[in-house]
Amino acid sequence: MTKTPTGKNTSGRGQRDLRVRVKTAKGRKLSSTLWLERQLNDPYVVRAKKEGYRGRAAYKILELDEKYRFLVPGARVVDLGCAPGGWCQVAVKRVNALGEKSGKKVGTVLGVDLQEVTPIAGAEIHQLDFLEDGADEKVKAWLGGKADVVMSDMAAAASGNQQVDHLRIISLCEAAAYFAFDVLEEGGTFVAKVLAGGAEQELLTVLKKNFDKVANVKPPASRKDSSEKFVVAQGFRGKRHEEGVPGAVADYD
Repeated sequence: MTKTPTGKNTSGRGQRDLRVRVKTAKGRKLSSTLWLERQLNDPYVVRAKKEGYRGRAAYKILELDEKYRFLVPGARVVDLGCAPGGWCQVAVKRVNALGEKSGKKVGTVLGVDLQEVTPIAGAEIHQLDFLEDGADEKVKAWLGGKADVVMSDMAAAASGNQQVDHLRIISLCEAAAYFAFDVLEEGGTFVAKVLAGGAEQELLTVLKKNFDKVANVKPPASRKDSSEKFVVAQGFRGKRHEEGVPGAVADYD
């Protein structure tokens, strides 16, 4: 017997088909109709609406944290490309940013994005391009120190070419990783979305040199027909500038 995220059985015989069907309206493409139908029938979308999250992506970071336990009370978290804010919402609760868990340390959640993001209680949101010069110093100043977690659910704009899109998102993920090298505390965690396709191996090699543990996983909330996976790198060894030191990141300042 399988269950949806709502906890309801889906394998019983004789049940009515409750799937929402969407007719293709005049002037609307079939692809748009299929996307709308999938959204309306996605149990994670339904659950997100009920639980107040800004999107189904919130469950991806929830599931990753359930397994790897990096969003702990008191942690300082940076969410790169945080719009629409679902990951920040999860982090606020998990790190106790609002101080609602009595006796637990109070954490900090800092979100940055190119676009303006609707405020989130317990999170500090800034409109910032993390690739611009000095962005790392701004983030550390806003945090009041280094971060314990840097996470990213960013994806480059789709081109329609699978290989091009793969290379774009890997490039973006690599940039996020090097940003993390600048702002993470030793022992910190880096989490980011990638697309399977081959080029991610070089990224994984870099991460394995700079973190104690690196996993490449697909959480249940990630759609089965999607090539997305997530890297979870834990135990940051610290940014070092000595040339020839095994496991040290390059001095790219």
